[in-house]
Parts: sequence; structure tokens; C-alpha cells
Amino acid sequence: MLLSLPNLLTISRIAAIPLLVALVMLRAPWADLAACAVFSAAAITDYFDGKIARDRGITSGFGIMLDPIADKLLVAAALMVLVGFERLDDRALLPAIIIMLREILVSGLREYLATLRVGMPVTKLAKWKTGFQMGALGVLLVGDSAAPLIGLGWLPIGLIGEVMLWVAAILTLLTGWDYLVSGLRHAARADAPPEG
Repeated sequence: MLLSLPNLLTISRIAAIPLLVALVMLRAPWADLAACAVFSAAAITDYFDGKIARDRGITSGFGIMLDPIADKLLVAAALMVLVGFERLDDRALLPAIIIMLREILVSGLREYLATLRVGMPVTKLAKWKTGFQMGALGVLLVGDSAAPLIGLGWLPIGLIGEVMLWVAAILTLLTGWDYLVSGLRHAARADAPPEG
């Protein structure tokens, strides 16, 4: 099961991170375009690894554990290189922080709830959040420098990416709040004295 196709797709998401970082470090328009392509391919595997695992009935504990970790590593790496190489405007730093903090919050909640043997299902809103987040990061990785290479030099690509990042941050706050409330409810039940 370790080397099943869904698990390989998940692992490929993690393996793409050094290449993504190296391409952004080159600070060249062609490299920005390539970084966007690498990030987009990795992001798409998030959809397919789960779908293939469910359709073929080959889910595994390893895949269930590694999938959210791979997602968070990919998003965190993209946000860090965008901030570290000053590819984000100051006004886009706040949504980047919100997204990073939510990822840490949800990871902590999942870890705690696992001790209670309680799962946190992914909501439709969380899926929309992921879509906007991945789309925003892909657009921001292309940036204004690489836009002319794909015939979009007339579009404010950076601004579009920042607006998408803000939408993702708002959805992040909403889904983070939902998860937090659910986690607190389960924690309160676990702390309640036994009846009788």
C-alpha cells in the first residue's frame, strides 16, 4: 500500500517543494512560470490522490496521515518563498499570515481529536477554500514578471493573485472557526464528568 498510486501522488507533492523553491530563487520570468507549473501540478495531485484511493478502494493509514501534511507543506513553502523573495505586496502579508495560522490551528485540532478518536471531515467550504488558496498561490507564483510570456502582460496578475489570496483568507477564517468550534465541543465532552 505504501507505493500505491494515491500515495505516490501525495509523496510527489512533497517532492515538488525543493524544485518549486529553487525555481523561485532564480528570479527569472521563465523560472516563475515554471514554478507556477510545478506548483499547479502538485496542487492537482491533491484532488486525484483522494479520488483514486476512494474509487479503487485502496485507502491506507499512511495516505490518510500524509495527505494533509503534504498539502500544508506545499502551501507553507509557496507562501514562504513569496514572502521571502518579496513577491507579495505588504497588503497581502495579512492573508498569508491568516492562512499559515489556520493551517497550524487545524493541525493541532486534528492531532488532539485523534487522541479522542474523533475525525474532522472536510467540508464543502473547506474545499472551496483550498481551491481559492491553490489558485491564488499559482497566480502569485507567475506574478507580473512572467505574465508577458503567456500573453497576459496587460493583466495585473499580482493584484489578481492578491485578491484571490484575500478571498482564500476569508474562507480560511470561516472554516477555521468551524473547526475550532467543533474541536472545543469535543474537548468539552471529553472533560465532562461521567454521568451517574
